[in-house]
Amino acid sequence: MSANPELVTFQEVEAAAERLGGRAVRTPLLASPGLSQALGAEVRLKVESLQRSGSFKFRGAYNFLARRSDAELGPGVITYSSGNHAQAVALSASLRGVQSVVVMPTTAPAVKRKGAEALGARVVLEGTTSVERRARAEEIQAEEGLTMVPPFDHADIIAGQGTVALEAAREWLEMDTWVVCLGGGGLGSGSAVSLRALRPDARIVGVEAEGAASMRASLDAGAPVTLDRIDTIADGLAPVRPGDLTFAHVQALFDDVVTVSDEAILEATGWLLHSRKLVVEYSGAAAVAAIQSGKVETAGRRIGVTVSGGNLDPSFMARLL
Repeated sequence: MSANPELVTFQEVEAAAERLGGRAVRTPLLASPGLSQALGAEVRLKVESLQRSGSFKFRGAYNFLARRSDAELGPGVITYSSGNHAQAVALSASLRGVQSVVVMPTTAPAVKRKGAEALGARVVLEGTTSVERRARAEEIQAEEGLTMVPPFDHADIIAGQGTVALEAAREWLEMDTWVVCLGGGGLGSGSAVSLRALRPDARIVGVEAEGAASMRASLDAGAPVTLDRIDTIADGLAPVRPGDLTFAHVQALFDDVVTVSDEAILEATGWLLHSRKLVVEYSGAAAVAAIQSGKVETAGRRIGVTVSGGNLDPSFMARLL
């Protein structure tokens, strides 16, 4: 990757939206009157937990595969993921009629591992960090001649994820703030591309888990850095290093990146279940946690908030209830 990577264009996001037509769900942008009143704002939730495969990740994975020829995809595809991207690639591969292999951490929630298997993927478990599973995926890729589907740091992935904010901005013309969870940064990067085109004055705020804040650390350092360790309940927000391309987007297009505690994430997940009847995984609730815990300025704002995934391990339900 070059020192100054070229950012994804809005035209690429629009092209991705065309490819996803009839494939991806146009997820609801739900008003949240109680939360809006409590914050002195108007809040709407972009509920990607209702997306195919249970998260926004389907958008990027399908766009990536749709851009590849049958010859390129012939032997099959492979990826490395904590779970949501794995399921998205498995589903996208099945729609293209090709085989898929996914490398997941040994700590991956059973619901995500079983979800990938149910969608036809061969699951390989390796290590606990994104570095370990990437290395294993690259070994298998070389051995079997598979096409790698990056989890976040690729223009086609970013363009697909950008359709989330594209839909929200076109549906809610008055939206002036976008709060988005950040793991590797694909959803945030694509969101920013869409919003800078459609809402150039909108405030864009990324949200990371305190125990896995690789993007915040990278912004502070002025370049991507690798964390020595991660410690968070939000498994989908836990890459030890942001991508070069996603870092470039966040650095250029975001207003701020904030962090939230696991306690705030847990509280937001419970609130979504109790108050909105939405089953949301911990990673998917991080952006809600940020506005509830005062990490984002809300007074008088019209705020779109990502609810990015719903693949919650059933064993966590009793804790939330």
